[in-house]
Amino acid sequence: MLCDALGMPIKFIVTAGQESDMLQAIPLLTNQSASYVIADKGYDADAIINHIKSISAEPVIPPKSNRIVQRFYDKYLYKDRNLIERFFNKLKQFRKIATRFEKIKTNFEGLVYLACSFLWLI
Repeated sequence: MLCDALGMPIKFIVTAGQESDMLQAIPLLTNQSASYVIADKGYDADAIINHIKSISAEPVIPPKSNRIVQRFYDKYLYKDRNLIERFFNKLKQFRKIATRFEKIKTNFEGLVYLACSFLWLI
């Protein structure tokens, strides 16, 4: 899921439950513009960092503890990462989304689009 600075949804990709979310970071950021990209340390990969820099944005991603060279990140801006967490909380208020009621991917995507549209309207 990709959200704007107000915590509103912009773009999402539905994947299999066992697939890593990190693999969808670059496709989500393709054709997007931003000043900063805020993500948790699960997205601390050189490919993602380089892609963020290639779109002229600053990555605000804390480095993993096993990185040899620890990168700097803005800890003050990182506090805004809770916007995506709060968005998922709002999204999970829709019971059929929280329980993954629809098992077919296209049907589930349709529900997420509908819920996101509703959240944009309220």
